[in-house]
Amino acid sequence: MPLARSLSVTSLSGLEEWDEEFDLEDAVLFEIAWEVANKVGGIYTVIQTKARLTSEEWGENYFLVGPYVESNVRTQVELIEPTNPALRRTIDKMNSSGCKVYFGRWLIEGSPYVVLIDIAFTAWSLDSWKSELWELCSIGVPWFDREANDAVLFGFLTAWLLGEVTQCEQPAHIVAHFHEWLAGLGLVLCRQRQLPVATIFTTHATLLGRYLCAGNVDFYNNLAEVSDYIIDSLWSRAAAHCAHVFTTVSQITAIEAEHLLKRKPDIVTPNGLNVKKFSAMHEFQNLHAQSKSRIQEFVRGHFYGHLDFNLDKCLFLFIAGRYEFSNKGADIFLEALARLNYLLRVNHSDVTVIAFFIMPARTNNFNVETLKGQAVRKQLWDTAQTVKERFGKKLYESLLVGQLPDVSKMLDKEDFTIMKRAIFATQRQCQPPICTHNMLEDSSDPILNCVRRIGLFNSSADRVKIIFHPEFLSSTSPLLPMDYEEFVRGCHLGVFPSYYEPWGYTPAECTVMGIPSISTNLSGFGCFMEEHIADPTAYGIYILDRRCRGVDESCNQLTSFLFQFCKQSRRQRIIQRNRTERLSDLLDWKYLGRYYIAARHMALAKAFPDTFIYEPQDTTAGFRYPRPASVPPSPALSRHSSPHHSEAEDNEDDERYDEDLEAEKDKVNIRQPYTLAHTDNAENALVRRMVSPCV
Repeated sequence: MPLARSLSVTSLSGLEEWDEEFDLEDAVLFEIAWEVANKVGGIYTVIQTKARLTSEEWGENYFLVGPYVESNVRTQVELIEPTNPALRRTIDKMNSSGCKVYFGRWLIEGSPYVVLIDIAFTAWSLDSWKSELWELCSIGVPWFDREANDAVLFGFLTAWLLGEVTQCEQPAHIVAHFHEWLAGLGLVLCRQRQLPVATIFTTHATLLGRYLCAGNVDFYNNLAEVSDYIIDSLWSRAAAHCAHVFTTVSQITAIEAEHLLKRKPDIVTPNGLNVKKFSAMHEFQNLHAQSKSRIQEFVRGHFYGHLDFNLDKCLFLFIAGRYEFSNKGADIFLEALARLNYLLRVNHSDVTVIAFFIMPARTNNFNVETLKGQAVRKQLWDTAQTVKERFGKKLYESLLVGQLPDVSKMLDKEDFTIMKRAIFATQRQCQPPICTHNMLEDSSDPILNCVRRIGLFNSSADRVKIIFHPEFLSSTSPLLPMDYEEFVRGCHLGVFPSYYEPWGYTPAECTVMGIPSISTNLSGFGCFMEEHIADPTAYGIYILDRRCRGVDESCNQLTSFLFQFCKQSRRQRIIQRNRTERLSDLLDWKYLGRYYIAARHMALAKAFPDTFIYEPQDTTAGFRYPRPASVPPSPALSRHSSPHHSEAEDNEDDERYDEDLEAEKDKVNIRQPYTLAHTDNAENALVRRMVSPCV
């Protein structure tokens, strides 16, 4: 039976249904990545979330290939015997030749098949394979580079696997999709050996771009000057040129790849997510309230003895991701927080901002003072429960005999003694800690040094507080027992002012959870949203200009965004969250998966032109969200600002604003003015912005 994929996005009324039939009866897809069942980077999220959609399209003919990591296999993979006869013979032959290859199901949505290769088992071949690589491709690999050595082993073993599959009695039409340079060598070898395989190479970033941006180089304004560097990924450029189809994850990375890898991508394949839709709008708002309550409990413990601010007037901001101080924008965020603190103080604002930095760094344990805070909070809670039970018992007995209680006798001396002891326990001689852990390199840590410079030490006078959590969140943590999704849902704003961000999963995750975010016009996500939304700010997507402004100007703009957000009323924030959540369809794999489908079809047509014919259509046309149908009660139509509303005005907003009606009007007004994947309109528009003088 043909495995044809018919994709329809019915929740987006502005999108025409896409029904592209492509006979995949005898086609097999191998998707190769170092991150398969191996959580070491953002590509893991791409592979893991996309697996369900790809499994639905290819069925039993879809196989993921990755490295065998025993600790991951024990918890994520169910090892089984291969179901495909050709693959079974291939694995048996490789195992009998000195390799160690495993087959199983990855226990994620879609339950895709995985082929896991133990590269350590064939490390004895490293020197001979390096020599072969130099002789065939003139690519040299330093002996001391562990990451490159692993990539050499993985590349040769992947090419060996695909070569054996192609030699079966009834070879299928094989598509091999390689992600990033760690897997790219396998593609180069497949083409060098002239294997009958349709190849795709996707670059998610470039090493040169990441390194130069971290070194404070004005990278995007000097692409022509830096394009002659050849350090990038050893064989990334070779993989990009050898592939039948070359793709990247965003328009801005496409321009970067064209300069550094010397090939223009055939298709841009944006990263998506599996979006869980709620039957009622208030459901995700309830989840926000529940998660916010749990964060508030942590804050009560962390700031014990200095809890002189109103938690109901407290806003939670956060930045999360790989600890790249400059690339991820932590530097500009801290500077903006210092300026925001000044504005809130001089304007006598009653709002308190708590900014969380969730970035893993080297630590040896939890901070004792931080753990003590949570213990004190729990002790106070237990004390309050004890007194409440004693009070309730006396009240109950008084009512039983038909008497109103004498309030002066409801609490005795013992109750007051217990409460006084609890109050004395909250006394604190030091400020609440900035960092929740003991840092191994405290004196040289970029975030802590910047905090020392700007002087935000969580003092009572500061309206902005900082909490640095140098570890990924976990629901089993004794300190902040929440997983990342719960934490994001409980925050009010995600701040990601990245200078180098090829895509940006963190703001995308905020969007699908209905949490407003700040990103930049140098991130793939920010550029994608600017192309698809007429007024991103009205939908809670703030786009910071880091392309045409200096650091100080960008910092002032970020401060303005944060200050205006602090001036919003609670009702305004609720309306904005509703609008943000409506954008989740844009980031769903049900919509974005079509770009990967088009890339695979194009590769098959290029590799097997006698069997497959691919005709680009307008089926991957983009669409554009209009401004909200109602007058925005949050940032104004043309300004990133918001007036301060009183409670009476909030009531007027309640009567004037109808979320469901606005959502329906927006769906009707969605328009499709351009095509994204197979025309150059969107890219040309971005190129014009990239090369034109900044005003």
